[in-house]
Amino acid sequence: MRSVAITSIRARADAPASARASKPKVYTPYSNWFYLPSAIIYGVLFVVPTFASLYFSLTRWSLFESKFIGLDNFKLFFSEPQLVKGFTNTLIFAVVTSGSKVVLGLLLAVLLTSQIVARGYLRSVVFFPVLVSTIGVGITFTVLMNPDHGLINSGLGVLGINGPGWLTDPKYTLLSVAAVDIWKGVGLATLIYIAGIVSIPREYLEAARVDGAGSWESFRRIVLPLSRPATVTVIILSLIGGLRSFELIWAMTRGGPGFTSDVIASVIYKQYQAGFYGLSTAGNVVLFLAVTAIVLPLSYFLNRKEVDL
Repeated sequence: MRSVAITSIRARADAPASARASKPKVYTPYSNWFYLPSAIIYGVLFVVPTFASLYFSLTRWSLFESKFIGLDNFKLFFSEPQLVKGFTNTLIFAVVTSGSKVVLGLLLAVLLTSQIVARGYLRSVVFFPVLVSTIGVGITFTVLMNPDHGLINSGLGVLGINGPGWLTDPKYTLLSVAAVDIWKGVGLATLIYIAGIVSIPREYLEAARVDGAGSWESFRRIVLPLSRPATVTVIILSLIGGLRSFELIWAMTRGGPGFTSDVIASVIYKQYQAGFYGLSTAGNVVLFLAVTAIVLPLSYFLNRKEVDL
């Protein structure tokens, strides 16, 4: 029965492709000119600022003048301990938040696509933090995580547990902010996984049930591999968001205590505040290259393998 279901699904999937292949192509003269408005917008908003940033990262500049200094800004960037610390924290923050969103998003999606009571309401509850302002979330959790008067440590005190300084102890600061980022962003990951799971043909699950597969086997052999496109999307989006994270960290710790929770984006902002525009521009270039160097190979690797039905 399983092979019959899969064969029928493939036949339906192949039918539109053959219909499109037989449809004659319509050629419109000067059709390439339709791309011109998009190309102009893309060039003005992306290409020109990108090359301008590359140039100004090689200069010592202000609003009125600039002086070409070569790679001195990049040498200074990687020679300052706090700047290197920010780069390290960025990688840790991105890996922790993206990995947690993948795991929690998948588990929540499986739960919220099962036959449970108030399923629609629970979906709204999980997705709600995504809609809340990042600055508002940061300020709220700063109050909740206050080591002396915060609700979290007060609740732990009732249980006889001495809560740590979530945002004041260097050992916990970065991970505390990461936990808040996970709470805020896991709803989007869950939504993407829900879309991936509900798009799985029901014939597969029915065939597995007829073959005697339990819930775990159905999840491991059908849901998990066939939700691979959703997994790739969640990994890429959450990793890019983690590497570029700034608002939440700045609202909760401003990179403190000291430089223990600084990330590249907060370091860049501090350099702008101090008037080191060339150094901060070099930091932007480093961040751009880091995101590109991590995301592009990872995206190619994740999309290289397709699920064999």
